[in-house]
Amino acid sequence: MSVDVQALIDLTIVRQIPLEKMISFIENAVTESYRELPDAKPQGRAVLNRDTGEIAIHVPLFDEAGIYTETVVDEPEDFDRTIKSIVRKEIKQRMRAQNDAGIVEEFSGNVGDVISGIIQQGRDATMVYVDLGKVEGIIPPTEQVIGEKYLHGQRIKAFVVEVKQGLKGPEVLLSRTHPLLVKQLFTLEVPELKDGIVEIVGVSREAGARSKVSVRSHRAGVSPKGALIGPVGARAKAVMDELNGEKIDIVDYSENPAVYVANALAPARVTSCEVVDLESKSAKVIVPDYQLSLAIGKDGQNARLAARLTGWRIDIHPDNPVERIAKPKPILPEDMLSDESELEPSEEME
Repeated sequence: MSVDVQALIDLTIVRQIPLEKMISFIENAVTESYRELPDAKPQGRAVLNRDTGEIAIHVPLFDEAGIYTETVVDEPEDFDRTIKSIVRKEIKQRMRAQNDAGIVEEFSGNVGDVISGIIQQGRDATMVYVDLGKVEGIIPPTEQVIGEKYLHGQRIKAFVVEVKQGLKGPEVLLSRTHPLLVKQLFTLEVPELKDGIVEIVGVSREAGARSKVSVRSHRAGVSPKGALIGPVGARAKAVMDELNGEKIDIVDYSENPAVYVANALAPARVTSCEVVDLESKSAKVIVPDYQLSLAIGKDGQNARLAARLTGWRIDIHPDNPVERIAKPKPILPEDMLSDESELEPSEEME
C-alpha cells in the first residue's frame, strides 16, 4: 500500500500540520493495527517511505545473543486493504482534530465575554443548544434562569464560561445566570464603560429576580449612574429586556464602607450606617420604620444582595423600634394546684 506523498504534503500545508507529525500519526496507527493480528511478528513496526509513499511492516531480527542482525519486511495477507482504511481514517481524524483545535483557540478568546447565537433543538431536553456559527454552545440546567423560556430559533445572548476540547469536539459552556453577564451586557450598551470613563466595580445577582450593580466614575462631571441608565432610561431598559425584565439597582460605589453599604441598600432610604467591626466587616444600619421592609426586601433579598455586593455583614434596625408588650402567661391547672399547696391548711372545726 502506498500513499501519495505530494498530496499528503499539500494537505499538511493547507491544514498547517507538520508533515513529519502527520507521517508519525499514520505509522503509529498502522503499527497498532498490525500488532493486533494473531500472526504479528514481535517488534514489527510500520514505516512510510518518504520518497515512494510505500508503507511496509519492518521487523528487526536478532541472533541468539540478542544482537540485531537485519530487518525484514512482513506482508500479512489482506493487510494492504486494512492499511488503506487506516490511513484514510487517520488523515480525516487528524484534520478534524486540527480544525477543532483552531475553533477552541478562537473561542477561548471569548471566555468572560457575551456571545450571541440562535437556540436550536437538541437531543437532550434539559440542555439549551445555541448555534454560534462554527460551533454549538450549550447552556446546562445549572446555568439556566428559572422561568426563562428558550424557544427554537430565538436569538439569545449568553456569558461564555469555558471553552474546551471534548470527546466529540469543541465544547462551549454558556451561562444565563452568571453575575458578569449583567456587567458585559452594560458594556455593550454604554460607551463610557468601553472607554474606561465609568467602571462597574461589583455585581451581585439572583438570576431572574434582581441584580445590584455598583459603579464609579474616573472623570469629573460624569455621573456613573446616569451613564448606565442612559437617556430616558434606554440603556438600562435594553439590559433588563435582554434579561426578560430582571430588576437592576444601580448604586454609587464609595471608598467609605459606611457610605457604600448605605448606597447598596437602595431603593431603601438609610438614616445612618455605622461600622461595628472593620476587621470582620460588620455594619449596623438604621432605616426609617416605614422603610424597614423595603430595606430587607422580599424574603431578605435586598439585604442579601447588598451584603454580596459590598462584602459586608449588614445588621438592619428601624429608627424607632416599638417595644413589644409581653402577653400575660396563662395560668395552668398545675400552677393553681401548686399555689394551693403553698397555703396553710385551715383549722378543722371542732
